[in-house]
Amino acid sequence: MKIGPQTHRSSAISSSNQDTILVRGRDLCGELIGHVSFTDHAWLLVTGQMPNAAQRRVLDATLVAIAEHGLVPSVQASRLTLAAAPEALQGAVAAGILGCGSVILGATHEAGRLLHEVVTRAGAGSLDSAAKDVVQEHRAAQRAIPGYGHPLHKTADPRVVRLFEVATAAGCRGRHVEAAHAVERVLPVATGKQLAMNVSVAIPAVLLDAEFPLAALKGVPILARTAGLIAHLLEEQSRPIGFVLSHAGAAAIDYDGPKPDGFVTSDQ
Repeated sequence: MKIGPQTHRSSAISSSNQDTILVRGRDLCGELIGHVSFTDHAWLLVTGQMPNAAQRRVLDATLVAIAEHGLVPSVQASRLTLAAAPEALQGAVAAGILGCGSVILGATHEAGRLLHEVVTRAGAGSLDSAAKDVVQEHRAAQRAIPGYGHPLHKTADPRVVRLFEVATAAGCRGRHVEAAHAVERVLPVATGKQLAMNVSVAIPAVLLDAEFPLAALKGVPILARTAGLIAHLLEEQSRPIGFVLSHAGAAAIDYDGPKPDGFVTSDQ
């Protein structure tokens, strides 16, 4: 069943004939392979334009910043899937990507929307005033403020500091980074707590200032984390811990459902 009018029957991303493969209008073999980095190519694919030096540096920095984050749930899901189906590397990668939601990785997109709203509402005016209004509206609607607070990095996330340094050095630090700071300043009054920004707000801040599309923000951590997942799955093949994770998870959970008299679980 169609959803909405299907008036477009074309794509501007790629095409080919017997001699040439085109990607965004550029000759894949003659202009791209061996001439551009994967970061360049990713920007070209998403936007249709080659990045300038600042855009390249910022996107590359964000990809490096979020590619690996230890044994988070999405990585565990990936390793457990490979343990159960060692022939299905693609399935294990997919399992990890499917575990990227509003808490892990997906917060980048939501934080980007928050910053975009603050910057749009402020216009040429005060970011602090706009940030205060937006935060108050989120609180009134009982919506979380994405990208702030971290269980480990209480005062400052070192990745935030470094990404802002990169953006500044590249010459493309702008209103979205300043909006991120504005939200951080108004949060103590709104929440009663000092919540430092984490990498999930730094990534969209620097990318939006570099003119990366808002609608594509969620794809950046997914693209980056794919590399991390492949690393974990390669290690899983040679140094497997999938079933260790599985048994540890089962051991951490007590059964408190109905049971017949005299029944004792096997771990007691």
